[in-house]
Amino acid sequence: MDIVSAVRSGSAMESLEQQLSCPICLEMFTKPVVILPCQHNLCRGCANDLFESRNAYHYSGGTFRCPTCRHEVVLDRHGVFGLQRNLLVENIIDMYKQQQEGKGQLEEEEEVRKKEVGDEPRCREHEEEKINIYCVTCQTPTCSMCKVFGAHKDCEVAPLLSVYNTQKAEMRVAVETLAASSAALQAAVAQMDDACSLIVENGERQRRRLGESLDLLYAILEEKKGELLENIGREERERVAKLNGVAALHRQQLQLSAAMQEKLTASMQTQCSAASFLLDAKTLREEAELVAGGAPPKGPEPGVESLDHMTIDTSEAQRLLSAMEFSRE
Repeated sequence: MDIVSAVRSGSAMESLEQQLSCPICLEMFTKPVVILPCQHNLCRGCANDLFESRNAYHYSGGTFRCPTCRHEVVLDRHGVFGLQRNLLVENIIDMYKQQQEGKGQLEEEEEVRKKEVGDEPRCREHEEEKINIYCVTCQTPTCSMCKVFGAHKDCEVAPLLSVYNTQKAEMRVAVETLAASSAALQAAVAQMDDACSLIVENGERQRRRLGESLDLLYAILEEKKGELLENIGREERERVAKLNGVAALHRQQLQLSAAMQEKLTASMQTQCSAASFLLDAKTLREEAELVAGGAPPKGPEPGVESLDHMTIDTSEAQRLLSAMEFSRE
């Protein structure tokens, strides 16, 4: 018996399954299957695991022993990928699996057929009769006795198989229609999900743009605030400096006047002859007139302390800011 006949023979199946088992994983060979120089076969994945367990440092090339006969296998730089594939064993595995699948399908179909025969429904009016026709008028399956003697004797009937095929085809169309409707619904849901994602993305982008626009507005306001505060400070400094300058002149004049008063008082209190007093009096009097003859003192100009002219009207800006809305273009 050749190997193909062995695959098709039910008596050799158990033995063949053992022959097609990998000695490492103990399961049926997983393609690709490699053949060793000793003519034993391994799954290439199992052979690679075995080789790597002996070659922890992953050197190029190496050796390992056949798990069946302990023959030493020498590998080139390609490792287990340099071993020849056993296409014959792979084809036998495919044939074996196909036969097993066909056998299982036949057994399943036979089981279904037996179940259908055993569960074939009976007529409710005539319990011994099988339902074998279809009443077109009443739209219900029934038996031949009902057509001849029973409630459906005046009704139009049709072969059960014909109506079965027709309604099954209609149901298939309904399934296809539902499938098409489901596909359309899925497409709509996908579009909704995409739209939601875009809305979220656009929302994030618009929030970022709004923040940037308002930050720029804040920056402009801060810059203008600094400029106006600097103008107020400059006006303040100029007015204070001017008044301080006038006050300094007045203080200087006050010191001169006080010194002149002391000098005149001391002259008057000095015990001297009238001739000596008169000799100095003219000079002292002239000095006093010179000190007292300066510009008359004056206080600050009216309103010099007021800075009301440095007030800005922000009502229009407040109105514009309060009315600020998104552009609808």
